[in-house]
Amino acid sequence: MNRSRLLPADLLRVGAVGIRFRPLRAVLAALGIAVGIAAMIAVIGISSTSQARLGKQLDLLGTNLLTAGSAASPGSEPVALAPNAVERVLRIDGVEAASATAYLPATNIYRNSFVDPRHTKGIMVSVADSRLIDVTHSTLRSGRWFDSATETLPSVVLGAQAARLLGIDTIGDLVWLGGSDFTVIGILEPSPLAPELDMNALVPRPIATSELGWDGHPSTVYERSSNRAVQNVQALIAASIDPANPRHVGVTRPSDALQARSAVDTSFTGLILGIGSVALLVGGIGVANTMVISVLERRREIGLRRALGATRGHVRVQFLMEAFLLSLLGGLGGTGLGMIAVAVFATLNDAPFTVPLAIILTGIGSTVAIGVLAGLYPAVSAARTAPAIALTT
Repeated sequence: MNRSRLLPADLLRVGAVGIRFRPLRAVLAALGIAVGIAAMIAVIGISSTSQARLGKQLDLLGTNLLTAGSAASPGSEPVALAPNAVERVLRIDGVEAASATAYLPATNIYRNSFVDPRHTKGIMVSVADSRLIDVTHSTLRSGRWFDSATETLPSVVLGAQAARLLGIDTIGDLVWLGGSDFTVIGILEPSPLAPELDMNALVPRPIATSELGWDGHPSTVYERSSNRAVQNVQALIAASIDPANPRHVGVTRPSDALQARSAVDTSFTGLILGIGSVALLVGGIGVANTMVISVLERRREIGLRRALGATRGHVRVQFLMEAFLLSLLGGLGGTGLGMIAVAVFATLNDAPFTVPLAIILTGIGSTVAIGVLAGLYPAVSAARTAPAIALTT
């Protein structure tokens, strides 16, 4: 006698019976797993997209910018940098460009002369030269930067945040700076590698010297070098600026701060990923619950199939197939939802859409594995049901 066999096409058909006849229950069961896998893919995809955006941003801005400033300890007065600090830095082998700013603590800027002098809004006034915008790779939102025609005039370029706080978005407006009117000739875009510029009102060196009492000492030096020379320049820049007391000069690499922030985001991603895993486990429990109820409701169907010749193996694989299809449905649906979330994030943040293929395959694979494991006990329980008992209950 030939052994009874269940063909793959028949297995798929009988496995889908419960889903086809109870679609709402199937959707709700699959939704539990879909939420978990969607959370995992969305979180990792958003993290990967943010990383890709950071990489793209650093490619444009460069990682070879160094900044040097006073390294005064808390409670002590900052040590002024040498007036020729920029020229000293330019002598270092590998340095391509350098510039500086000088903070003017006694000078404030207001929208007009009628504003209460105490309402500075935290905006700083600093001196800048014509090379600063190129060295920091900052960009102008509107207007122009200092040149030979404007650096001898009472003109000012506003950082992005400073312009917003002053309520200025039009080039040519007047502001009250240091006791006289200055003309706004430019507004900067936010500066990722020099965020301190965002809250600054920048004035040219000649005017700062003649009108604002600047003594010529810079506060911060910005330096660009070739990529291969960054480490060497970073080690020499403090001693070059202040040979007698190099410890008074602190040197930082702004791109490191962006990468450190990315590392924090990655840690947060791990936390959210754990939450998504819990949601995926809960979804698996939902599938198990659905399958147990399905077995109890279909005892007569099971008994009838057994009486007509279906083996225990046939019944077992039928319910395993149903659990597999439920989890696969949830996995595919969750993957779609997660990728849509990543696509929306990438579009809103002008970032490259990035979802690692490995996480998609791993997510769907783990979803199916959890669903099959969740359906294992109900499938075994259904296979053990005696035909006579099943038909009479």
